[in-house]
Amino acid sequence: MKHPLTSYFHSTRRAWLKHSCLITAASATAPLSALAQGDTTPPVSVTQIVDMSPLQQDISRDFLIGSRTAWQEFNAKGGLKGRTVEHKVLETDGSAASVRSAWEAAARNPACVALTGCTGDATASALAELQRDAGSHALPLVAPWLHRQWADKSNTVFQAFPDYQAQIAHAIKSLAVMGVKEAGVVYASAKLQQQLGTSITLAAREQGLKLQIQEFGKKANALPLLVLFIGGTPELHAFASLIGVPQGSHRYLIALADVNLQVLTQLGGVPRNVSVIATQPVPLVSAGLPVVRNYRTALGKLYDEPPSQHGLAGYIAARYTADVLSGMGTPVTRASALSAFRKRSDVLVGGYQIAYQGDRVVSANVTQSMLTSDGRIVG
Repeated sequence: MKHPLTSYFHSTRRAWLKHSCLITAASATAPLSALAQGDTTPPVSVTQIVDMSPLQQDISRDFLIGSRTAWQEFNAKGGLKGRTVEHKVLETDGSAASVRSAWEAAARNPACVALTGCTGDATASALAELQRDAGSHALPLVAPWLHRQWADKSNTVFQAFPDYQAQIAHAIKSLAVMGVKEAGVVYASAKLQQQLGTSITLAAREQGLKLQIQEFGKKANALPLLVLFIGGTPELHAFASLIGVPQGSHRYLIALADVNLQVLTQLGGVPRNVSVIATQPVPLVSAGLPVVRNYRTALGKLYDEPPSQHGLAGYIAARYTADVLSGMGTPVTRASALSAFRKRSDVLVGGYQIAYQGDRVVSANVTQSMLTSDGRIVG
């Protein structure tokens, strides 16, 4: 019998391969507008750096398609005061060397005025770290898929999505009726525990929840009622398949923003007597907000893809970037864009609010869905 992760990597989730050429062959959603003769206005480009490593590509592909949808829509409606914004995509394998190489390529491009929608969390945090000593080469890092607690000492990181603290708080409050004061926590790898352990522990402590670390990869028979899972969809599926739940009892797995319940069902779901609650730092894709309706409509016109939470997040990241650049009263350059984002003005992206307190996003945009033990997605 194949390990669940092996089966996952050999699956053809939706039409990934059909779109892979589209995503990797072109570095932009559209070429730069041809400059009219004598037009000396500099071109404007934004760069999206994405982690396409095996365990991250599920999120990154959806996120990237959502961003591409928004930039194509933006340019089709006139772009930046009539000029096309080039949307460059740089893929990495998630390693420190590949992330640095991608960041240096963006920094060397004089037309690049911002990094936008960079994903996943580890890549986004690595980029934020590189920005700290970038000096005049620093780019605004806009709406990254960055959820760990982050001290933005360089004042170059402009988050749009609620962090793990907000996500955990939302999930725990929804289960408050159970009176849970202790929970297990499972990290899908030692690296994730090293990277996120402090943030997750602090976030849980602020909600009065004591965490007990559980081991990943071994059959678990004595799990607490509530288990916080830190990892991606295929890893969650592998972990859930090893859970042994006594007759007549139930277990709840709380997964954070990097889990896709639709994909989890395609992998076979979870055992009986186990439910998965997944937090989302964006609205439900069935919500009636204008930004959700616009995303669904544009996606339907441009791609043969169903809407997803990560696709919606990518769409919002691009829309937020475009909205701030469009609202600038000065020529758009790297320095002027950085100055505009540093104002951290509240922005309403089709009903999705991005608001700050200091350098931290304080918007309450967390939602959640549940995959029940009978395979239904609720929420």
